[in-house]
Formats: sequence, C-alpha cells, structure tokens
Amino acid sequence: MRHTLPLAPQFYVTAPQPCPYLDGRMERKLFTALQGEQAAELNDALSKQGFRRSQNVLYRPSCTECSACLSARIRVADFKPSKSQRRAIRRNTDLTRRTRAPWATEEQYDLFRHYLDDRHADGGMADMDVFEFAAMIEETPIKSRVIEYSAPDEDGGKSLAAVCLTDVLDDGLSMVYSFYDPARAGDSLGTYVILNHIDLAREAGLPYVYLGYWVPGSPKMAYKARFSALEIYTGGRWTELADPAAFSSEPHPLSNDPIAEQVAQITLPHAAPVRR
Repeated sequence: MRHTLPLAPQFYVTAPQPCPYLDGRMERKLFTALQGEQAAELNDALSKQGFRRSQNVLYRPSCTECSACLSARIRVADFKPSKSQRRAIRRNTDLTRRTRAPWATEEQYDLFRHYLDDRHADGGMADMDVFEFAAMIEETPIKSRVIEYSAPDEDGGKSLAAVCLTDVLDDGLSMVYSFYDPARAGDSLGTYVILNHIDLAREAGLPYVYLGYWVPGSPKMAYKARFSALEIYTGGRWTELADPAAFSSEPHPLSNDPIAEQVAQITLPHAAPVRR
C-alpha cells in the first residue's frame, strides 16, 4: 500500500540572529518544511504570500519589531526597461543561455566561490563548501532549473559568466539565487540576468518574476527598486511600488502580528489544515 504525506504544514520560528541586510538588527524567520506530493502546490501558494524557498524549506521574515523585508516581484506584461537596463542588455550580447536540470557542477561551484570571495566574503554563505553548494542546487522537491550564461573565452570555447537557480511557479519564475563573474561587474550582469528572466517568463506566458526581498535602507537590495512594474507584498496583498522613499526601515514595536495570528492568516492550497 502506498502512503503519502498529508498537506498539513507545521510552522516554526527560528531563533534571532544578526540581520544580513540592516546593521544592528536581529532577524527571525517563520518557516515550514516543503515535502510530499503536494510540495509544488504549497510552494506556489506560499510564494504568493511572501515566502521564499531554500532547499526543502519555505520561509518568510517574521522579526519582532521590524517589517522592512518586503517580497518583490515584477509584473512582466507592464515592465519597460530603463536606459541603463537597455545598456546592460547591449553589454551582454556575447552571452549564450543554457537551461539545465538542477544538478551542481564543478564549474558552477568555482564561479560561486569566486563570486562570494569577491562580493560577500563576510556573508552567511562565505564558508559554504562544495557539498553544501550541491545541496543548495539539487535539494529541491519542485520544478527547478539552473540557468547558465556563458561567454566566449580566449581558447575559442565558452566559460560560465553567470548562473541562476530558478523555480518555476504556476504564476511566474522565482529567482532563488544568482551569482556571476565579478570580473564582469561593470557589465551589470546581475541586472542582465533579471532582464533575461523577464524575457523567459514572457515566452512561457508567466505573469511574474519573483526577486526575493527588497529591503528599504539596505544598499545590497536597492537595485530591485530600479525595475519598473515592481510589486511588493505588504499588509497581506501585492501592491505596486510607486515611491520607494515612502517605505521606512525603522523598527516599530507594533510592526508585526503575533506568530499565531500570522500563521492563522496563511492561505494553504485546497484549504488544508494548518498545524502549529
């Protein structure tokens, strides 16, 4: 007899730890396991409610006095590139795109290490070894792809310039994690990968590209607000980001509801019961 896991997620909260985006803050996450035959449906439903995937876990910031992290997505049909974004497209016309199954390679890891050592040497992923990298890429219970961007090299072959781990949702593409050759930082490769994902979503008839979290006050996340047709998830709904300056990163003791209320407000696929 075949047994399956019921879709009755249990939600947990992490212990506070230093925030990677805002100095002097402590972050806390609400999370649940992503497993079973209905993992894709759960991922689709919770992604629409500000959650992100990391391997087989779905999480959302749930800090005590801070609500600065806002899930962001681009509305593909209404997106129009800026002048600087059009320049980024022109600077990267030498790149070719390849879509692969979520399987880690040594070339990917070498580029990943080069990227971290140059851009995020003191970040939370700085000590990630090859086995942890493989787990990040390969441990996915849903439809995921590795999008590789390669450039011609001096030997007449091609070498990796950028990589993005991407989830395919029922309403869009979710950019789980991307990295690129820091030697080409002047080519705006990070911006180009997002622009190319907008093209991919448009070709697939998907309405959104999910970018992760935009954090007002964080220089690391400022680039996301430069994309037109950007929506953020706040107050339990998606709304267009009209004026980034209108959002504050200042903490407030009444920023977030108690955890039990947050969990009670989560909508699950097929109205499955919530266990907490």
